[in-house]
Amino acid sequence: MTAPLVLASLLAAEAVVPTPARVDVAELAAIMAAVKAPGAQAVLVNVWATWCEPCREEMPDLVRFYRDHRADGLRLVLISADDDDQRAEVARVLGALGFVGPAFIKHGNDMTFIDALDPAWKGALPATFLFDAHGAKKRSSLGSVTYDDLRARVAGLLKRRKR
Repeated sequence: MTAPLVLASLLAAEAVVPTPARVDVAELAAIMAAVKAPGAQAVLVNVWATWCEPCREEMPDLVRFYRDHRADGLRLVLISADDDDQRAEVARVLGALGFVGPAFIKHGNDMTFIDALDPAWKGALPATFLFDAHGAKKRSSLGSVTYDDLRARVAGLLKRRKR
């Protein structure tokens, strides 16, 4: 089953009532504090929107990759480009995926936000940024990413857990 179908089936299932995720409306400083907070070996930052079809298609892979690697030191910070009044919809989408982690709706000047993540980024969605344990940006992925893309790009920053 493809990612969009999985997401659609999760959202449409009557028997499953997902718990909405916690989503904070935040300025750049609060978002970057979550990115740079101690305790992670690597931090993936994904900028997306509920109205962006490629964003919603990649979201199951992002959340699955995070679940598979958070014990290795991965943090996933999701930032929605939706308007503040779409907070409930953002929470519903993330809740349907079972995402538990830092989730924000960006508030404030768009260009300041874009330039803080990557001055070469023009603001197109989706966009994913990789930061190391010290908060230094290591990679920008402009456009959709897959589970395999994430594995190839993030693996070197994660500690290996004993299995």
